[in-house]
Amino acid sequence: MDYAVLTGIVLVAGVVLALVAQWRDWRPPLVVAIVVGVAVRLLIMYTSAIDSWQPVDFMESFKPAGEAVLRGQDPVLASEGGWHFLPTIPYVYGILLWLGIPWEYAGRLVTVVADIALIPLVAKLAGGPKASLRALQYALNPLALMIAAIHGQVEPVALVFGVAAFVVARGPGALERPGITTDVVARVRAGVAAYGVRSSIPRVVGRGGLLHRALLPGPDDRADLKRGALAGVLMGLALCAKSWPIWLIPGMLLLLPNLRSRVAALFTTGIVPLFFLVTLPVFAGTSLNQIPAVINTIRDIRPIVGEWGWTPWFTGGDWALRPELASFGTNLIYLCVVGAVLYWRRADPIDMTTAILLVFMVVTPRLGAQYLLWFMPFLVARPTRFAWPAIVGVSLWSGYGYLYMTQFDVNTWWYLHQDWSRASIVLLPILALAMPWGRRVATTAPGLALVGGPSQQAKVRSPA
Repeated sequence: MDYAVLTGIVLVAGVVLALVAQWRDWRPPLVVAIVVGVAVRLLIMYTSAIDSWQPVDFMESFKPAGEAVLRGQDPVLASEGGWHFLPTIPYVYGILLWLGIPWEYAGRLVTVVADIALIPLVAKLAGGPKASLRALQYALNPLALMIAAIHGQVEPVALVFGVAAFVVARGPGALERPGITTDVVARVRAGVAAYGVRSSIPRVVGRGGLLHRALLPGPDDRADLKRGALAGVLMGLALCAKSWPIWLIPGMLLLLPNLRSRVAALFTTGIVPLFFLVTLPVFAGTSLNQIPAVINTIRDIRPIVGEWGWTPWFTGGDWALRPELASFGTNLIYLCVVGAVLYWRRADPIDMTTAILLVFMVVTPRLGAQYLLWFMPFLVARPTRFAWPAIVGVSLWSGYGYLYMTQFDVNTWWYLHQDWSRASIVLLPILALAMPWGRRVATTAPGLALVGGPSQQAKVRSPA
């Protein structure tokens, strides 16, 4: 990498500025945070585009996918399995290439624009008087800068839609834990009252049961349904970029005010990826008999381990096809995510999502540096005690790979990779400590808080 020193100076200066802003409690206008974020991203994007070193997958996977769209071919099949996701982003790649923008800029432009859009979304996610501070801290986040502006990985695209889904789902006038509202509680209590006299176990299903009552329209039903549907569309677009935003769905659903809005959100979440799949013959030139092959390619994930965490210690720090490690790690992910959901079920849905994503990073058998960006907007928006040790730690680890290891030839890179991948195990306890352990139960601000829309105006007194 030709501009490693300049890039490193920018990244370190950004971390220092973010920490000073935290220490001095700076709260700049949101526009300042956005301007700063735009400036540093454009600078690093420019130096990365003119660099003699380019990421392998950026050139050999992402670029062929965009070129396939430009030729009217399916990006999944035409790029020989190099693109394992729906063709949503390759469509954008194809448009930018058609406009004549060089790939070194076009491929990064998609992720840089998405990452810039995340800056105000992080402010919205944080809320409160420190929202602009959190926006500035994300604008200067070193990992986000490396993933979006150097690597051109598509994580920022998935995140911009996923975080937007959270912001829409939370909506205005909600409690810190908006997943349960007085409207829902009242309906459940009504169901218990109606059937508790005649049976020790209230009827759940059937006409007049608890589920039926929860699905009955309420005074704000139309607004809630629109909110749920829009949040679902945004989450569906996140899934069109990559498959991992499925871990964001529980938090989004809990932010919605009632069961009807959650059903609407689930429906639209699924319909958006389905739309991009069934329209492949129209937009990508895929024949109908090729669609099963596209689905199989998207589902096919090779069990390559040895990049991060505990698996490099079984592979000598090299990549390896180890199905037994991959299978064990995948099952461990499911077990730990379920445990996190149960443990933080009464927490703010944003905190629960942070816990889910962090526990994934701790136990996963495979990981690329871009995965570490998953939790970043949520942890920056609602920092924990060990948030900054985690942010700085993963940024240092990733920066060593992006800035230092790229100075050497392939053989030296692989030699350095052995120690680099095994060293990542040091970050696992730091990520575990960064989970929101002290926020298992959501609380509201002292006094009264409004729940639901204007027509409800239901007041709930804080447990404090």
